[in-house]
Amino acid sequence: MAESKKDYYEILGVSKDADDAALKKAYRALAKKYHPDTNPGDTAAAEKFKQASEAYSVLSDPDKRRQYDQFGSAAFDGSGGAGGFGGFDFSGSDMGDIFGDIFGDIFGGGRRSAQYNGPLKGANIRTSIRISFEEAIFGCEREIEINFKEECASCHGSGAKAGTSPVTCPKCNGKGKIMYTQQSFFGQIQNVQTCPDCGGTGKVIKEKCPDCYGTGYITKRKKIKVTIPAGIDNGQSVRLAGAGEPGTNGGERGDLLVEAVVSNHPIFKRQDTSIFSTVPISFAKAALGGTILIKTVDGDVEYEVKSGTQTDTKVRLKGKGVPTLRNRAVRGDHYVTLVVSVPERLTEAQKEALKSFDEAMNGNPDSDKHKKKGLFK
Repeated sequence: MAESKKDYYEILGVSKDADDAALKKAYRALAKKYHPDTNPGDTAAAEKFKQASEAYSVLSDPDKRRQYDQFGSAAFDGSGGAGGFGGFDFSGSDMGDIFGDIFGDIFGGGRRSAQYNGPLKGANIRTSIRISFEEAIFGCEREIEINFKEECASCHGSGAKAGTSPVTCPKCNGKGKIMYTQQSFFGQIQNVQTCPDCGGTGKVIKEKCPDCYGTGYITKRKKIKVTIPAGIDNGQSVRLAGAGEPGTNGGERGDLLVEAVVSNHPIFKRQDTSIFSTVPISFAKAALGGTILIKTVDGDVEYEVKSGTQTDTKVRLKGKGVPTLRNRAVRGDHYVTLVVSVPERLTEAQKEALKSFDEAMNGNPDSDKHKKKGLFK
């Protein structure tokens, strides 16, 4: 009677309106977790795997699912025997796909592990260059040297000694793959793996080319010109298509990725397309106002300081920042912080002048000026 009370939706952990994709995803996760081959000797895991497989076999079949929704699992009581999985059919293409995925993960084989034998793009190469702050702002051209693989002139990329050719791999008969049988919980499962002798190419080299040692390529030190775009930031890369590793089976070359390492600037700091700097001004200039020169990446810019300017006053120089990578004509802004500078060393004359200024500002009654006016005796 317990069989009639099974809740297949609960077993898979899905709602009753779950679609096929949700059912498959839930079952695959449970099958992978409780598969007997990953839980040897664990009878509880084996039972959960059995229940999950039974539930998915029913719910993934539209006709069986309708019967289950109407009559429950009792509708399938007479479909099997005491052994196995109660007569549920696990040979369908959908179940086979799932098991192939699971076994591929568990055993390192299966259809997913079989390598593609068509043309494959070569690997990318990464390198870096150091540029100055200004070079990052306005762009530049630099020349770098890299180890560049070229087709061997002696064997023309075959890897075989001149006058010879690669032969069909005897282990896989030129297929590039080998099939082996794996014993699983369900019996024997056939898995496909890349041939270890030929690496999936279907060919082996008996006599290797002496110039490239059978690789089909020779490495040369090559100079490549790199155009650094205006506005590039530290850590960003320039991609040079086709300057990477050679492809396989006629595939195109990979790319060369050149990372920009931008040196720090003694005055300027950058954030995205904005530049920041601090400019000291004298107390007199802050109090009286006047013209000052502000350094920017474009050179010195005149700026009129207003009288009574306080320290930490912010100034925005529009369009004096960093160009955008998409359009170098569009630039950010330069933000300047004005800081009133206090002198550390003063001459006697300067000290007296400041004292007089301070007295005038504070109205000191003991000053000589007030005494002369007869205000104090």
